[in-house]
Amino acid sequence: MKTMIGTLIIMLLPVLTPGKDRPVAPNGIPLIEGYRNWQVIAPSYRDDKGHIRVIFGNDTAMKAMKEGTRPFPDGTIMAKVAWTAVKHPKFPVATIPGEFAQVEFMVKDAKKYKATGGWGFARFVGTGLKPYGKDAGFAQECFGCHQPVKGNDYVFTGFAPVP
Repeated sequence: MKTMIGTLIIMLLPVLTPGKDRPVAPNGIPLIEGYRNWQVIAPSYRDDKGHIRVIFGNDTAMKAMKEGTRPFPDGTIMAKVAWTAVKHPKFPVATIPGEFAQVEFMVKDAKKYKATGGWGFARFVGTGLKPYGKDAGFAQECFGCHQPVKGNDYVFTGFAPVP
């Protein structure tokens, strides 16, 4: 067990250790490098925000998604990238990503983030990637929105169906 925990810590250090140029959320979660290289779990659209979103998962998240593992294991990280939705200038019946809006992260660590269902939340807004929230309490706002999916370990997203 100690070996497994040590391995997990070593694996997460590169992505959870703030670099000198990476923004950090008020709860200490830095912008996680390399998330755009992760696999896509699913797209989504949020009417109230007018955002097209793509949800990515690290290897741990993808394995848990494929196997239906709930709760998600520690080390699971999901990234949700959002853009404003705009009409394609050459094909106006198509909606495409416009301006970058934000990137959000969910980081699973059942002990560290016990107060928020085992998940750490972070959001970085606009092209300047400004950390969201005045203090670490912002995570309660995120967690509140995720209450309807408590039975899925507070995760809205699942694989988009394909044959």
